[in-house]
Amino acid sequence: MEDARRTHRPAAGVTAGPSAGEASTPRGATVGAHVVVVGAGIIGACIALRLRQRGVRVTLVDRDEPGRGCSFGNSGAISPGSVAPLAMPGILRSVPGMLLDPQSPLYLPAGYLPRALPWLVRFAASARPARVARTADALAALHADAVALHMALAREVGVPDLVVRRGHLHLYPDADAAAKDAATWRLRAAHGYRFAALDRDGILALEPAIGPRYTHGLFLADHATIVDPFRYVQAIANAAVTRGATLRRADVSALRQTTGGWSVEAGAASLSCTHVVVAAGAWSKRLLAPLRVPLALESQRGYHVQYRGPAPVSRTVVLADRKVFVTPMADGLRVGGTVEIGGLDAPPDPRRAALLARIAAETFPALASDGATTWMGHRPCMPDSLPVIGPVAGRPGLLLAVGHGHLGMTDSVRTAERIAGAFA
Repeated sequence: MEDARRTHRPAAGVTAGPSAGEASTPRGATVGAHVVVVGAGIIGACIALRLRQRGVRVTLVDRDEPGRGCSFGNSGAISPGSVAPLAMPGILRSVPGMLLDPQSPLYLPAGYLPRALPWLVRFAASARPARVARTADALAALHADAVALHMALAREVGVPDLVVRRGHLHLYPDADAAAKDAATWRLRAAHGYRFAALDRDGILALEPAIGPRYTHGLFLADHATIVDPFRYVQAIANAAVTRGATLRRADVSALRQTTGGWSVEAGAASLSCTHVVVAAGAWSKRLLAPLRVPLALESQRGYHVQYRGPAPVSRTVVLADRKVFVTPMADGLRVGGTVEIGGLDAPPDPRRAALLARIAAETFPALASDGATTWMGHRPCMPDSLPVIGPVAGRPGLLLAVGHGHLGMTDSVRTAERIAGAFA
């Protein structure tokens, strides 16, 4: 795979694998460092906070307020057991049929296929068993202690109530459907994650409102949910500002390497700094392209439907056969998921949100749809599901924290620690 970790021969620590360890110290990382963090989602906000705790001068820049991007609409899952990459050997057999079906969990509009093809080729190459095993090891290292880390962070920034540790319940309509995910569950077990198998009665004992479609369940009791991701990111960013970080709302249009460090073009201003951390999610590829930093990044557009009123479930429920997360949020029920590979520029496809609404109605017949709202956001995904974390070789002072895909919330604290470790 030709991605940012390989094509510019990065220093050790750029990948998120256990062999890489912590990010290596960038040249020029000193007590006098000034770091501009581009992107104020969950990743950027956590990085800004951790850098300030190390005494590093920080400016956090985003075109919107903190948490308004992908972090706003995600399902809030803290899922350390998600060690299986998206590209598993079994999925490749079903991908061709799914890609062009707008009702499938994975959809690629025909007009976007030429642009997506290089990413899809790398995605397919990542599904080889040996690659999957290495990726799972790397993801397990990055996910380690995620629930405990978030519980500690939530207490630190004053919102401990936002982390709800009630486990994740994965549901299947029958044994055959569950068997299709057997390799994923074997990887979880191999990395120490324990789960309980449930029949229909066991499912109803946990979640009585689940409709009759689902008869097989697997329950990860030690997983957690952030019940208001936007408020969580806001609290983290506010904590960083309270500790001395500067927050700027501006569209970052360019990064330029200078004699003394970097210049960040942010709206009408040019910010001079010693280091830049790019945590701009799916937009990172465009920002880095003029610097000839290749990044095999694609937006996997995700949707949700938000329902008002009491949620019919008390924990994260995964409708595994449909790749849909059902989450009790502070302000109602969120039904999110599916993958649409359609780029950054196309408007949301209302059929994708309508698909989620139909699934919700089938699963929870009593669910009231009055006042439901929809949302679409861009998940930044690498073909092998491994984010790029650390310094860029040949570009002193430039660090990346991008490509977390569906697991940005889970991996945000550990990512921030790896970036901050470069400024010890």
